Amino acid sequence: MFTPRKSVTLEKLRNGETVFSFKSNLSCPRALEIAAMNGFSCLWVCEEHVANDYSVLESQILAAGCLGADLLVRVPRGSYSDLVKPLELDAAGIMVPHVMSAEDARTIVRSVRFHPLGRRAIDGGNRDGAYCNMDFQEYLRFVNHNRFVLIQIEDVEALEELDEICAVPGIDIIFFGPGDFSQSIGLPGEFDHPDIAAARRKVAEAALRAGKFAGTVGGPDNAAELIAEGFRFINLGSDVVGLGAYCRELLARTMKDLTRNIDTEK
Repeated sequence: MFTPRKSVTLEKLRNGETVFSFKSNLSCPRALEIAAMNGFSCLWVCEEHVANDYSVLESQILAAGCLGADLLVRVPRGSYSDLVKPLELDAAGIMVPHVMSAEDARTIVRSVRFHPLGRRAIDGGNRDGAYCNMDFQEYLRFVNHNRFVLIQIEDVEALEELDEICAVPGIDIIFFGPGDFSQSIGLPGEFDHPDIAAARRKVAEAALRAGKFAGTVGGPDNAAELIAEGFRFINLGSDVVGLGAYCRELLARTMKDLTRNIDTEK
């Protein structure tokens, strides 16, 4: 008997736990396996900025699921099909970038949630519906409750309707994106600027008022601060950053040792 897999991210969040995710820009599913093997239960891949096709995405979803991890897919802003295809491949959740208004949020929910929350187009013949091996009504109920929708607040314009955006039913996580937000207020890359910290806290407070989970990016140095502000979904790093740092470290240590040996020989 087939049993669909629940989202470990939603289970942890609903149990009051903090979820740490890891972002992958590489197309190889092995990178995701390594992250999952080392403790990350939510893995974030991207179709907004990264040239991953659906066959790559499918292999990434399968790799994450084999190790009991969720795959979160940041989708491109396009048609409703761009939003639902990762879910039909059985991604645990989608991340929708640059949500600008409450109407925008409602349109997303209408596209990706089944009745009674939305009007998502129904197929059921894909992996999320066990290829028509699930009861139809159970399929709709299960997906609505066990697949999560994360929206990104990363533009100053969105703050004008922040409470209304957060109040839209069918959205689980409100995610503050400091990178694009810093551009939108004319401070690109100044992530320690007090205006960015203030906006981040405003997003967390609005999410909590609406009974939603707050998310953002962080790291070991500020995770405790973010948790104190109310964030429960925090991305800690990425494969390309880690690989780059490792390469630089290898060369720097090697060159330092070679220089030391040369000096000693002199």
